[in-house]
Amino acid sequence: MAFKEYGSFDAVGLADLVRRKQVSAGELLDEAISRTAKVDPQINAVVVKHYDYAKKQIDKGLPDGPFTGVPFLLKDLDLLQGTVTTSGASVFRDNVADRTGTLAQRFLETGVAIFGKSASPEFGLMPTTEPRLFGPTRNPWNLEHSSGGSSGGAAAAVSARILPMAHASDGGGSIRIPASASGVFGMKPSRARNPLGPDRGEGWGGFSCGHVVSISVRDSAVMMDAIHGPEPSSLYVAPPPERPFSQEVGRDPGRLGIAFTDKSPYGDAIDPEIAAAVRDVAAMLAKLGHQVEERAPTLAAEPPAVMAVIVGANTALTVRLAEARFGRVMTGDDFEVLTLAMAHNAQKTTATDYVAAQLSAFQISRGLAEFFETCDVFLCPTLCLPPLRIGELNSMSGDLSHIAPMLRRYMPATAMFNMSGQPAMSVPLAWNKAGLPLGMMFAAKFGDEGTLFRLAGQLEQKRPWKDKLPTVCA
Repeated sequence: MAFKEYGSFDAVGLADLVRRKQVSAGELLDEAISRTAKVDPQINAVVVKHYDYAKKQIDKGLPDGPFTGVPFLLKDLDLLQGTVTTSGASVFRDNVADRTGTLAQRFLETGVAIFGKSASPEFGLMPTTEPRLFGPTRNPWNLEHSSGGSSGGAAAAVSARILPMAHASDGGGSIRIPASASGVFGMKPSRARNPLGPDRGEGWGGFSCGHVVSISVRDSAVMMDAIHGPEPSSLYVAPPPERPFSQEVGRDPGRLGIAFTDKSPYGDAIDPEIAAAVRDVAAMLAKLGHQVEERAPTLAAEPPAVMAVIVGANTALTVRLAEARFGRVMTGDDFEVLTLAMAHNAQKTTATDYVAAQLSAFQISRGLAEFFETCDVFLCPTLCLPPLRIGELNSMSGDLSHIAPMLRRYMPATAMFNMSGQPAMSVPLAWNKAGLPLGMMFAAKFGDEGTLFRLAGQLEQKRPWKDKLPTVCA
């Protein structure tokens, strides 16, 4: 290893070393590539490797930004001109992007060196990362388990210390789910905080957003400072922050009103170790001086039904656009069984069904807004089961009936905050007896990432996680 201390630094720390000329961007890239070669055969997180692209970036001269010289991965759903972007789909295995997305461009302007793409399930549709095209991404804490999804490759790579921070996106929990499963920090920003263009104004009816997963809280905050803000095609904008997000980390959060629950929003039983972990964290928050009360919002509709219509319609459009591009009907050779089934089912819904789903999402959002008038933060488990085993969710099964019940049990609480557009984060505060991470989810009022970053900074100091290393790092 050219730089053996690499794994103990977060992205802000690595950038500072480059700035002080204690290490070069090229040396950091070499270390990331070396670690990829060592660890990725076990976890399968970096599915597109374009090392030459990053080397050319460095040779050309990286921009002077907060992360100049830090290695970085883009999720295999976003476009970077001249590089392969597959979206996890067989039909796009050789697809080379002819343009760069707005968010990817903002990442570039921070000075990162993008050396590859991290694994995603096909079109980001699953909370586990097991695309047929590339095979499963495995959890660095236990290779028999999933790293989560849909940003499973990003979270696994960060957890395994290939790099300290990577791009992630979240349409129903896809930043928070893998952050929880892989033991890293993941903040889903408020709707419209970060850009989604230029090809679209919003994703999945406004549910989707992009940011990062990271080792440290400050990496997430500094990156949000660098990339947030509208673009010319923005349909709406997020409320401006009171101060830079990076200044919130380490700032006293004050005495927050925190509501919590150790139950599923549907009243279903959850894993007892996870329930106990929530209660333990709630007790810790009380000892830190916060006003903690056990109660939870009541949802006006069930998010899975809303997601089925909204995401299904978007998936059907994806299939239609692929058919127009290739001039033929898409088959099982092109897309997975789940993708085609969702597209087929969407054809049975009407425009009225879509508007009804949007109305249900609004009703959920309205109820949450009223709930947050009586508290600052809501705490619940990110996942209600431990990280799934590889194969428990099978998007290639001839019988997909197992998927909906498993999603309801596994990740019942994440999607409601995509519907409301509120910021929510998964913080790695617990591990079960089997050594698997159990993330805790915290949500705040719309536009109030500041409160979450202040609280996360406090929790990071009280119960640090950065030096906990997964099995593959042993």
